[in-house]
Amino acid sequence: MRVVYSPLHLGHEIVTETVMGLPVPANEVAERAERIRTTLEADGGYTLEPPSDHGDGPILAVHDAGLLRFLSEAWQEHRAQGIPRPSLIPETLFVRGYVEGMVGDGFTPREPAFIGGRAGFYALDTSTPIVAGTYTAARASVDVALTAVDAVLGGEDAAYGLCRPPGHHAGRSTYGGYCFFNNAAIAAQAITERTGERVAILDVDYHHGNGTQQIFWRRGDVLYVSLHGDPTRQYPYYLGYADEVGVGAGRGANLNLPLPAGCSNAQYLEVLERGLERIADEPGSIVVVSLGLDTYGEDPIGDLALTTDVYHEVGRRVAALGRKLVILQEGGYHRPALGENVRAWLRGVDGRPYDPTPATGFTAAGTRG
Repeated sequence: MRVVYSPLHLGHEIVTETVMGLPVPANEVAERAERIRTTLEADGGYTLEPPSDHGDGPILAVHDAGLLRFLSEAWQEHRAQGIPRPSLIPETLFVRGYVEGMVGDGFTPREPAFIGGRAGFYALDTSTPIVAGTYTAARASVDVALTAVDAVLGGEDAAYGLCRPPGHHAGRSTYGGYCFFNNAAIAAQAITERTGERVAILDVDYHHGNGTQQIFWRRGDVLYVSLHGDPTRQYPYYLGYADEVGVGAGRGANLNLPLPAGCSNAQYLEVLERGLERIADEPGSIVVVSLGLDTYGEDPIGDLALTTDVYHEVGRRVAALGRKLVILQEGGYHRPALGENVRAWLRGVDGRPYDPTPATGFTAAGTRG
């Protein structure tokens, strides 16, 4: 299987994030992608290649131009305004209560000039800091996704994009949840434009892809199916409920499958079958997979109970749909097992048996020892 990877993600090196007002060690760190890379290299069954540049067009087909402009300027503005902080985190979030009853009738909310306020104009949360290399990494992550699309449209049955930062929480004009651009949505949009076909997105990340749902909420040409921790207890809290099915042309093209805490392998596979059956009913020849491995039983920010071996079976069942797969990395934060979990999933897609990985020589810095 072809694997698309860019070292530019290393510039998005986060040390801490803010959760409920307190700084904590960051979960979405460069080591994640490096563990996946070294594990796949050690396997020997994967060909790593760099992404190609796809420009602004595919991003603007999904995201508001203001979000793209803000992210491209954010760090330079942070430095120019002399803010003595190692990362840019919003001071105030633009929530609906600010302008409740005011929008319309000639009133339009204004994007602030101060970068702390400007960040809050676009951010969903305070746990997604921006540093010097963030924009470059986010752009490279988009190109990784689109190069995987190129591979599949060029004849490959499946391709894996090692995207970092991840993407499925980014909405049309918002970033957050460690995500800046929605890689899966950009990929799906590119496929619909280039093939004229309907596309399905299967999101198996532990957290609901609120951004993906929002982007395609009113559209019937992209089916969104998500298995995730119930939003009554888990981020992103405000979307991801089972009764959210889309509106207008998109009615019925959104299927949320919330999972209980402690969900076992057997329970998960049962719910997965419901999602796969819905995809099988949809026209189209390509599925975009938002591949999150934070469903793992030891993940620090999840509460399911999945084990490595079930990922091989999940990959096998997804491939059994008989559709081409664009597989894009999302979450997964138990770093010691992350590479092996991805490898098990991809070997399931490939139809190769699951076996323990050979030693990778991985060191804490993400280099070969």
